[in-house]
Amino acid sequence: MRDFKVGLIVDSLRMDVLSGIQLAASLGVQGLQIHSTGEMDPDQLTQEKRKEVMRAVRDAGMRICAVTGNLGGHSLSRPEEFGIRIPLAKKKIDHAVDLECPIVATHIGVIPSDKNCERYEKMQKALTEVGQYADRSGVKFAIETGPERTQVLKEFILSLPCKNVAVNYDPANLLMVTGEDPVQGVYNLGDLIVHTHAKDGVMLKQTDPEIIYDFFASGGIGDLNLAEYFREEALGRGDVDFDAYLKALDEIGYHSYLTIERELGPDPVADVKLAVDFLKSKIQAKSR
Repeated sequence: MRDFKVGLIVDSLRMDVLSGIQLAASLGVQGLQIHSTGEMDPDQLTQEKRKEVMRAVRDAGMRICAVTGNLGGHSLSRPEEFGIRIPLAKKKIDHAVDLECPIVATHIGVIPSDKNCERYEKMQKALTEVGQYADRSGVKFAIETGPERTQVLKEFILSLPCKNVAVNYDPANLLMVTGEDPVQGVYNLGDLIVHTHAKDGVMLKQTDPEIIYDFFASGGIGDLNLAEYFREEALGRGDVDFDAYLKALDEIGYHSYLTIERELGPDPVADVKLAVDFLKSKIQAKSR
């Protein structure tokens, strides 16, 4: 097995970006996924601050492996929101270019399993516009797994007349929301995968993904007890079989970043350290 690279979503540390870069470097992280919100919001980010961040990344011997391009609301799944979300998606692509990053990783909403429904067609048109913009920019617009099964995602992407719409593979999201085997999902999506998350979790109860993502979109998750349905876990403590997962990634020819994402937990720094050690142990064991 070839070596993978260990990445980290800086916001998982819950500290400012520059402090996060320094800590990530001390842990031996090789790549960073940067959220395009808060202090890194492209509308707020000054050229001086951008240069400072880029210098800190380079000085640490790392690179920005992905930009989080979450679009808010129902993302690119509701036509009534396209007037806001499509220009925002293009802005996220521009931001990736500005940060010398080849990938925007984002959710686009739930892709319907019925190819003949109106929303499926509308989403195709929206992603075609965004995808063609990504083609011209030289950036991969990577849809994050989770809301739909991998076969639905694959067929949707392959239906688009553009080459730079791809997949950001999150095994825990897929397992927690759809219940699909994240190892088999890797084989299903194959070379559409251009970036991955190292994240773990368990599904507790199956439900309609539309319900889950509608609550996230509206920001009203307080009315839905998500703890009844799934639980994110520290890396290696959930139901993702990481030995089989890394084997599958290796076999499809993916040898890039395993980017740690930790959304919950009272001690994010400790969890990230645990995740880095966990991944390095897996990579070293498979490289012998």
